[in-house]
Amino acid sequence: MVRYLPTIGLEIHAELKTASKMFCDCPNDPAERHPNARVCPICLGHPGTLPTINKRAVEAVLKVGFALGGTVFRSGRTKFDRKNYFYPDLPKGYQISQYDEPLVEGGTLAGVAITRVHLEEDTGRLAHEGEASLVDFNRAGVPLMELVTEPVIKSAKEATRFARELQLILRYLGVSDADMEKGQMRVEANVSVAEEGSAALGTKVEVKNLNSFRAVEGAVAFEIARQGELLALGKNVVQETRGWNEAKGETFSQRLKEKAHDYRYFPEPDLPPLMPEAFDLKALKLEIPELPEAKRVRFASEYGLPAADTELLVQELPAADFFEGAVSELKADYPNAPVQLLFNYLVSDLKGLMNETGTSFGELRLSAENFADLIGLVAQGKASSGTAKVFLRQMLETDVDPEQLLASEKLLQVSDSGELAVIVREVLEAETGAVADYKKGKSGALQFLIGRAMAKLNRRGNTEVLKQLFEESLMARGENETQVQ
Repeated sequence: MVRYLPTIGLEIHAELKTASKMFCDCPNDPAERHPNARVCPICLGHPGTLPTINKRAVEAVLKVGFALGGTVFRSGRTKFDRKNYFYPDLPKGYQISQYDEPLVEGGTLAGVAITRVHLEEDTGRLAHEGEASLVDFNRAGVPLMELVTEPVIKSAKEATRFARELQLILRYLGVSDADMEKGQMRVEANVSVAEEGSAALGTKVEVKNLNSFRAVEGAVAFEIARQGELLALGKNVVQETRGWNEAKGETFSQRLKEKAHDYRYFPEPDLPPLMPEAFDLKALKLEIPELPEAKRVRFASEYGLPAADTELLVQELPAADFFEGAVSELKADYPNAPVQLLFNYLVSDLKGLMNETGTSFGELRLSAENFADLIGLVAQGKASSGTAKVFLRQMLETDVDPEQLLASEKLLQVSDSGELAVIVREVLEAETGAVADYKKGKSGALQFLIGRAMAKLNRRGNTEVLKQLFEESLMARGENETQVQ
């Protein structure tokens, strides 16, 4: 039976997080909702205007190159080029981009080889109202990084994994928020399918404007299946550009691409080539933080967290930083407290309250030190789980020391077995009916007895210790009764 195997290459655009646009002083403000409010003669392409290179945008792409292990300034310089084509959202009639001398060449990520990373300017946005089309140029001129992979990806899941990892890298570097829902990161997939063993690749189909990871995986998987079915029926795959219909879960034809578009690239005459001497490359390398894969390895070895727990932290850098700060405090003051306990409270209770109140880690009043103290008190048995949850809500608002809360509200958990044994004896003597029920095998009797003890202790008793003491006392009573008989 003939097998058809896919080959996939990705082109990913990411808007860079700079204060101003790529070639002018207009604010780079993706939150601006008033159309054409962040524009000037330069980004609108008025005749006679001259662009100026945004150095911060260049440095951002250089950092990406270092993080991916690519080569920067391979030819000893880099330059900008004019990519000529007409479209209504392209005010100049050409896009300032990079062609044969990109900032970055080579590198790898998630096992995928990278061809190049270059810098260009973004286009405007089109909005359609009935028969009219409106253009908003706020986005025109925003610094845009484009990354192109080698055609070496072999599955939809691998393509999605690569895109996810790139988003993480961009966020760790602080160069882009890469929010796909806001259009800050856009993926295009080039998909071809060929018979297994064939030396030649199949006909390439480009699937454009994939704005979610779900769309990336769904579109690539559908396209692999569609092309494979055509070939199995003896039909040809047409070279074309296709879009993705999320509702139908299928790609659709947009336009045929019988031959490559001639963009008539030529060097941008208004911008000089950039030399590596213009940048402090050593300093930029030092600014590269610990990257996601290194963090995964270290968290697993240093904290002993399961892979799934580690991944939750790695996916959200502010949460990972808070976790590490809290663990450091916990180990210093409560060396025997389990790190897993702190993780559980962080991702369930603390994150739950933060989601409820709409609080981010950047806005969090609760310090890592006080959070660690709360976990330490729980680990020592001084605060019950219920008390900790109540305290956490208060600490989220005021960052009060949990020791002070325990003292002021007299909620220090009683774990001393001698003190609790007195309460256990009192309850057993008073609740003879529940004792009899326990002897008859009624499972709820033990919980009833523990509840009575907790009531006497104003809910401050350690339930685990109480359970153990009740079981031991009831067993001893049963043995005594047997001996008497």
